[in-house]
Amino acid sequence: MVKHVLKHGETFAIFDRFGDIQPGGDGGVYHEGTRFLSRLNFTFGSFQPLFLSSGIKEDNAFLTVDLTNPDITAKDVVVVPKGSLHVFRSKFLYNGVCYEHLRIRNYGLYSVDVPFSVHFGSDFADVFEVRGVKRRKRGKQLNPLIQKRKIVFPYRGADGRLRKTIIRFSREPNRISNSKADFHVRLQPKEETSLLMTVACELDKTLPVIPYENAARKVRSTLRSMKARGCEIYTSNEQFNDWLNRSLADIHIMLTKTSYGFYPYGGIPWFNTAFGRDGIITSLELLWVDPYIAKGVLLYLAANQASHDIPNEDAEPGKILHEIRKGEMARIGEVPFRRYYGSVDSTPLFVFLAGEYYRHTGDKNLIKKIWPNIEMALRWMDEYGDHDGDGFVEYIRRSPKGLLHQGWKDSSDSIFYEDGATAEGPIALCEVQGYVYAAKSRASELTRMLGDVGKARSLARQAAGLKEKFQKKFWSDDISTYVLALDGKKRPCKVRTSNAAHSLFSGIASSKHARRISSLLMDDIFFSGWGVRTVATSEVRYNPTSYHNGSIWPHDNALVAFGLGRYGYKDLALKILTSFFDASLFLENHRLPELFCGFERRRGEGPTLYPGACVPQSWAAAAPFLMLQACMGLSVVGEQAKVIFDHPVLPEFLQKIRLKNLKVGNGAVDVLLTRQKKDVELNVIRKRGNVDIMVMK
Repeated sequence: MVKHVLKHGETFAIFDRFGDIQPGGDGGVYHEGTRFLSRLNFTFGSFQPLFLSSGIKEDNAFLTVDLTNPDITAKDVVVVPKGSLHVFRSKFLYNGVCYEHLRIRNYGLYSVDVPFSVHFGSDFADVFEVRGVKRRKRGKQLNPLIQKRKIVFPYRGADGRLRKTIIRFSREPNRISNSKADFHVRLQPKEETSLLMTVACELDKTLPVIPYENAARKVRSTLRSMKARGCEIYTSNEQFNDWLNRSLADIHIMLTKTSYGFYPYGGIPWFNTAFGRDGIITSLELLWVDPYIAKGVLLYLAANQASHDIPNEDAEPGKILHEIRKGEMARIGEVPFRRYYGSVDSTPLFVFLAGEYYRHTGDKNLIKKIWPNIEMALRWMDEYGDHDGDGFVEYIRRSPKGLLHQGWKDSSDSIFYEDGATAEGPIALCEVQGYVYAAKSRASELTRMLGDVGKARSLARQAAGLKEKFQKKFWSDDISTYVLALDGKKRPCKVRTSNAAHSLFSGIASSKHARRISSLLMDDIFFSGWGVRTVATSEVRYNPTSYHNGSIWPHDNALVAFGLGRYGYKDLALKILTSFFDASLFLENHRLPELFCGFERRRGEGPTLYPGACVPQSWAAAAPFLMLQACMGLSVVGEQAKVIFDHPVLPEFLQKIRLKNLKVGNGAVDVLLTRQKKDVELNVIRKRGNVDIMVMK
């Protein structure tokens, strides 16, 4: 079934191809974790319209729908012939309000009487309830208030908050009830009528509803300013351009304004909130395109860093957020995610992002501002993260309702031994040790920049020691890669997984081991033709339709590609970029989903979609940019106002890439990369500021 998604801030909506919301599914208008509108249908009285077309505009802000009428009869007589009427619906979201403009035009030769109705309903279901979680108790749905051009559905939640769905019409219906509004108009030939409708999602206080055109202008203006702020990418391949443009548009609608800047929320429908790991990885993927996103993420996560030991939240001093939920079930503790810290990797990734942000921008002021948070995160790694003092960071669930596994693969069956048995904690994941290595390496650089040379040396020694110990404890000749994890008794989980490839991304892998891993990743047991699987086909728990045990994730592959490029295997990074570009040609709107199934690529067919995958998903949408960066060998040293292209390569389908407004410290450059027979030629089109450009061949 085709689903159209809109999002603005804390609000998102899911419509079918008619622009409707059918009761009983996951469609609806959601705000802060609650579904405020669970039904919305347009009909010609009792007659269903006929579908013509629908789609989301390129900027992702507006949904447009074209419909026409069937034969409309009265007492078995056709009063409006089929196809006489054109219905145009335009929808968008702004500040907690869903706006719709409905137009009906008569293309017939005669005047007609047109009955039409808008059906509606509100169930105030929590997003976890929609996902299938059974409620212990619900709040109270109060009596609706019906007025001439407005209906109000109130709900007093079990959390004490008053939620209201307020539906307003620009014209008075002929009849209105608590489930529909009926209208009747007479249209002359070529005459048009219109109806404006708003659905406001109110929480405790009155929500202002501004005129349709004013709201539409504000939405367009915000998106234009986001696009203008970042690096513009244009290539010689229009389909590739479409892919990047859609990916960037997905990022822009997922960016949500907070008190600390914009934060890329996780994904729609289930993860429309701030996730620590997702926000950090999305920022890393986009750092060269728009470093401003990383700044907002760092400030937000620093402000929400744990300061106390709270077992029910898996919180410990210095730990970085896993997720925040604002819905009713989270607020009353039916799910533990109101403010939840069950993520073992968010904390080292936070420090790593801070270091990468500084490398790219040279922004000392931000680093100084969040330095106490960085120090707390470093202390967490040493004191709380290392449960048994063996030098590795582990996790174990303390919240009875929290996540059993707390890496990015957090399914209950995602960490296992070679015989398929699930591992027991505390668990030290291989990729997390790499993140800790990268965090301490970057923290050493930051500490030196701030003037503490002694501490900088200590952190560098810790990172080097961890890298040496990691090779000894995690490498397995039996499987030619790093083991997935060490369990609570230090037994290795000898399973071939994509987790080990993250060691190339972080730089903890030795050159010798990186060579063997890179070869293994391109073997048929890992590489499906659409990308690298999360688990190799050789493993007991491999299942191409599972969430984490054999599927293909774009963000995972982006980290893999970057790691391959880092160790000099850019031809393999190109292979991953090419596979995902090929996949995008089969996907609706060229939009990468959260994941797809791990089946082998079949000639003339696209990838098999994973049921229930979030689309859009921030770190999936950002993945193409990190893959492209890996191929270009692009890095920016902001403090030195230097941009480096380290042995850049381009795929055969890209003859040229133009980068416009690439930020380098306080300056910016426009460059053109052109693919030649044996290498890539770079030409500088424009410089702003004293920027140094280095090309390594």
